[in-house]
Amino acid sequence: MLVQAESLKRIVSAILEKGGSSNNESQVVADHLVRANLAGHDSHGVGMLPFYVKMLKSELLFPNQEPQMEKTNGSIMMFDGKRGYGQAVGKMAMEQAIEKCRETGLVLMTLRNSHHLGRIGTYGEQSIEAGMVSMHFVNVTDHFPLVAPYRGSDARFSTNPICLAMPGTKKQSPVLLDMATSRIALGKARVAINKNETLEDGLVLDHKGQPSNNPGVMAGYLYPEKEDNPPLGALTPLGEYKGYGLALFCELFGGVLSGGGTIQPGNIRRDSIINNMFTLLINPVKLVDIPWMQHEIEEITSFCKKSPPADPEEPVLIAGDPERLKEQERKENGIPVDKTTWEQILEGGETLGLSRIEIEKMN
Repeated sequence: MLVQAESLKRIVSAILEKGGSSNNESQVVADHLVRANLAGHDSHGVGMLPFYVKMLKSELLFPNQEPQMEKTNGSIMMFDGKRGYGQAVGKMAMEQAIEKCRETGLVLMTLRNSHHLGRIGTYGEQSIEAGMVSMHFVNVTDHFPLVAPYRGSDARFSTNPICLAMPGTKKQSPVLLDMATSRIALGKARVAINKNETLEDGLVLDHKGQPSNNPGVMAGYLYPEKEDNPPLGALTPLGEYKGYGLALFCELFGGVLSGGGTIQPGNIRRDSIINNMFTLLINPVKLVDIPWMQHEIEEITSFCKKSPPADPEEPVLIAGDPERLKEQERKENGIPVDKTTWEQILEGGETLGLSRIEIEKMN
């Protein structure tokens, strides 16, 4: 089914409010999730809502939290998210870091103990809107490992995303690289399971460490209550040892330097999602002449895109272009939501006291 973005926001916001969120928080989280869908990242979109409902019921996610400043020293800012909605506490922490960066030119901000931050590109977009450059390294704790290390056969870390963001110009849209350090995010396996689709080669390993096309090898992480799940498998790292190395540094930067901890087995795992984020914010005004910087951005991106495409149907793009193209398409045609995900959203709403009829009326 296709659902318009505004309808989906109303539905998600209403369910979140039933879960105890203020109107402002529900709007922030709903907007974040729907923007992820618009960008084509359904793995981090409204399909996460049933999981959030489960975490609310388990008292592993707490609405209406604000990031608590744990330490500040010059350009260093360290926050604790208090297990609040990551989309909300992450936005607030970024706002404070951006304000600081306007005067100092450089901020090292960490956020620990935040519930799922969602699509990390959102925080890159937040810095871009303020004219800042940003780098984000994120790890996952309180969850069982999902990704096998290079040369390994079972899961030892999570999808540990990285985001790099550079403002655009009048001629060139912003450059935004937002990626998991695994070949796919766990949410993409969830989408494939819900759609009853197979995966491409090289994305997952089965419980014996052998390549598989069955997204069901990840089902035990997603739906542990089901008794007929295949034995647990693992996602594979992006670019073999390169993705593995980057994932490890997400643990070291995001986990260690934030004080939030890593996914090593000595730390508690309650089958929740806690994100820790290490962010560098740079105010380019303090470094270079802005007109010169904009000229260089335009020239290097143009130089890349003018490379003759290997496939005439697939021109060379710049990081951020695929999301912009997908957003334009989905704003016009609606956001696709598979039947299983829609049913899970309806069930989540019912769990919190919002009837199916009320939800359907919002669509």
